[in-house]
Amino acid sequence: MLTQFLTNYVARHQHRANQVLHAVGVPLTFVGSIVLLTLQQPDWAAAAFIGGYVLQFVGHAIEGNDAGELILIKKALGKPYQEFAPGNEEPSKSAD
Repeated sequence: MLTQFLTNYVARHQHRANQVLHAVGVPLTFVGSIVLLTLQQPDWAAAAFIGGYVLQFVGHAIEGNDAGELILIKKALGKPYQEFAPGNEEPSKSAD
């Protein structure tokens, strides 16, 4: 299961700009917002959470695919989604 997740993650984050935006956005979203909440800075925590997510969504827009959260919503609504960037084949499924 972890191998499948990592294989999928790497395939969905091929563009260098997407990788950089995620390297900043993911820690900002989760670590930064929690640290700021513990420092009793709720406005800055909210800004870090939203800003981190914006960076990740911009990265996926550059990559040419939908962010994971957007894929889940689109799947639930029966809407089409772009899991992998055009031209980037879906990784092979493993039996993990």
